Amino acid sequence: MEMFEFSDFLPFVCDFCSGVFCLEHRSTESHSCPEVPVKRELQSSGGSTSYACSFQDCKGKELLPVICPQCEKHFCLAHRHQDDHKCEKLEIPKPRMAATKELVQKIVESKAGLPVKGRRGAKNSATAAKVALMKLKLHAAGDKGLPQTERTYFQVYLPKESKDSSQPMFFCSKWSVGKVVDYAASLASLKNNNNVLTAKKLRLCHPQTGEALRMDDTLLSLLAHPESPLFNGGNVILEYLDNASTGLEDVSDYVPQT
Repeated sequence: MEMFEFSDFLPFVCDFCSGVFCLEHRSTESHSCPEVPVKRELQSSGGSTSYACSFQDCKGKELLPVICPQCEKHFCLAHRHQDDHKCEKLEIPKPRMAATKELVQKIVESKAGLPVKGRRGAKNSATAAKVALMKLKLHAAGDKGLPQTERTYFQVYLPKESKDSSQPMFFCSKWSVGKVVDYAASLASLKNNNNVLTAKKLRLCHPQTGEALRMDDTLLSLLAHPESPLFNGGNVILEYLDNASTGLEDVSDYVPQT
């Protein structure tokens, strides 16, 4: 009679799927265990954990997780915005929100009955805008390598805790609002914890309504829209907001109201 090793028939219980297997199929690989947890794309080096960027061909790593809230993948700081990592869930910019239009309309209506001194019509406003833009171009800080045709100038009103109330800056019109926020924070030496989930976020806000602009909208799309809250040579507000906040309550604390 042929003899068998008794150990070959011992029941082996899989720690993940709780299935019972023989010696030959006890490993998770041999029985194609469906419950094996997916491993994160993490690499350990010298006892510390680093988070590898998921963007194609990027070798960047971060010590803290930088997760896209839309596609939920890890990225380095350079590719953290949706347009930078070509996010599979990137939404096409929508027309300006109805709330913005309503707020602007209320402001216009509230001032419609007030006497206006020294007003000379739209021509005078257009001239004032051109003069403001010329002044900004003389003193604005930014990337000198940007072509003149791609530059957009703003007087950036800084957070209340800043030593300066505002600074003139210019940005690339092709950048997203999120990238503008990061670059403005760098120029003004502001603390930027936008990659920290629980921290207050730096947001770019409308100078009249205080609404926080969408981080994924580009300056080009905002400037081109007929109901655009921004214009080249105008004002914007940079402030720290809670995650649940949609904007500023009082813009008069930042931009002088005329």
